[in-house]
Amino acid sequence: MNAIQLRSDPRLLVGFEGADDAGVFKLSENTALIQTVDFFTPMVDDPYLFGQIAAANALSDVYAMGGEPLTAMNIVCFPDCLDISILQEIIKGGVSKIEEAGAVLVGGHSVDDQEPKYGLSVTGIIDPRKVVSNRGARVGDYLYLTKPLGTGIVTTAIKGEMAPAQLIQEAVRSMTKLNKAAREVMMEVGVNAATDITGFGLLGHTMEMAAGSRVHIELWADCLPLLNGVEELAAMGLIPGGAYANRDYLQGRVEVSREVEPTRLDLMYSPETSGGLLMAVDAAKRHDLEQLARSRSVELTMVGRVTGGGTGYIKVSRGDG
Repeated sequence: MNAIQLRSDPRLLVGFEGADDAGVFKLSENTALIQTVDFFTPMVDDPYLFGQIAAANALSDVYAMGGEPLTAMNIVCFPDCLDISILQEIIKGGVSKIEEAGAVLVGGHSVDDQEPKYGLSVTGIIDPRKVVSNRGARVGDYLYLTKPLGTGIVTTAIKGEMAPAQLIQEAVRSMTKLNKAAREVMMEVGVNAATDITGFGLLGHTMEMAAGSRVHIELWADCLPLLNGVEELAAMGLIPGGAYANRDYLQGRVEVSREVEPTRLDLMYSPETSGGLLMAVDAAKRHDLEQLARSRSVELTMVGRVTGGGTGYIKVSRGDG
């Protein structure tokens, strides 16, 4: 099949060619629109929490580009055999996060489907001179992550009824937390690149940054923030299928040191839901970033460094030594 030929437009500042989190379209010298869409099936039983998680996940794409969400539209797939009150709770959960983000719900679209699905189409705004993409990482940059890993493992364990209640609560808190404050910190300090960690896992999204920036990145497995108890679930084999797909896709582009624990590597490949922001910041700004994050109660963990130029490659080692 021939590739689809799209008309180029100088106002399109960020399209899909670089695997960025959202598209950016310039309206004027001072204003650009950020547009994204995301939806998925339930990963928790509570419909209100599902709505919150799905909304936070969709809004995150705007934050990852450095923007502020303006409007949102519901995307709903719902079977007519389920009570409409379930859908009402899902949407209430979504609206709670839209309002927390300072955005406005302006409508949406629904279809009859056998399995519930929910998410948002989100439009945000940014100064076109301040857009943060995943293609700006530079040699010497340090990488920081703003949320713990492991939500994909936990939601897999939930389906198998093997997830401890406390761990479920911790995962839900992480998945429903907006990346709003993290975005504010990174924009005040100024970072070179950013992305949010979702379906392609830490390694998949880091690879998009490495390839887009044409650099080599080293990640430190023992430095990663993890949900408490998630390693034990991973060691039991509760790995989502997407982790294996991510591993296959990245084959030949990730070098893993022998001393790295297999469960850590599984967590790095595993898909995340409403994960944190991964930021690449100049070494001269790292202490400013850490200090501001602490003052704003933003979780921030150094997880790696850009080690050199190249076509896009990742080395996974135990730590920074």
